[in-house]
Amino acid sequence: MSKNIGRVSGSPSPNRARIAREVTAKLESHPGIKRAKVETAQLYTFPDFLSEAECDALVALIDKSARPSTLLAAHEDPEFRTSSSTDLDRWSDLVWQIDDRIAHLLGLPPENAETLQGQRYAPGQQFRAHCDYFHEGAEYWEKMLEYGGQRTWTAMAYLNDVEEGGATWFPRAGVRFKPKKGLLLIWNNMMEDGTPNYDTLHEGMRVLEGTKYIVTKWFRENAWIRGHVPTYYAGGEQRA
Repeated sequence: MSKNIGRVSGSPSPNRARIAREVTAKLESHPGIKRAKVETAQLYTFPDFLSEAECDALVALIDKSARPSTLLAAHEDPEFRTSSSTDLDRWSDLVWQIDDRIAHLLGLPPENAETLQGQRYAPGQQFRAHCDYFHEGAEYWEKMLEYGGQRTWTAMAYLNDVEEGGATWFPRAGVRFKPKKGLLLIWNNMMEDGTPNYDTLHEGMRVLEGTKYIVTKWFRENAWIRGHVPTYYAGGEQRA
């Protein structure tokens, strides 16, 4: 039974429910994809989705343009998100091919996907527990509706093995995933009726040794249109 009672941050949506059914059918028909054995959230893994060469090339792109990671809403905790991020060039030869492969894998239109984002976690860095979906009562929600609506699915790939720490932990679902080079992790941010699923709460655990590199792709319920949305550094300072 879901434990979302009292923590729902949105409303049901027939469109999101349809998307969930279609993506679920696509993923569960793929022989290389396995569903995690948890009841309250849909989580899937696909080992070796990215080649070693692709992982290494993406790591180089992240290192070239990394900036401090930001948040959509101000947060007082300066340790909430301490990684670096890179918005990768969607139309570069490498990135657009990976973008399209992820979209095709899920059976979603490429135009519904946000730009592939790279993240780097040095020793001691983390991203504390959060959900990828948008809170529909937040100040930014009206802007999100203009720019493609709610986030439905997340696809995240690990670009390297990490010596110690850096797991992706879903505390409410009761499962964690250790970084493994090339592994793609996929999850549905919604419940069956299209309501945001609080049981997808997850954390990028603190890296203890080594550096962790990932890329993340978020899919919207409609075509994504990039626009200006204020973002904040952990601690509350707005990004210029």
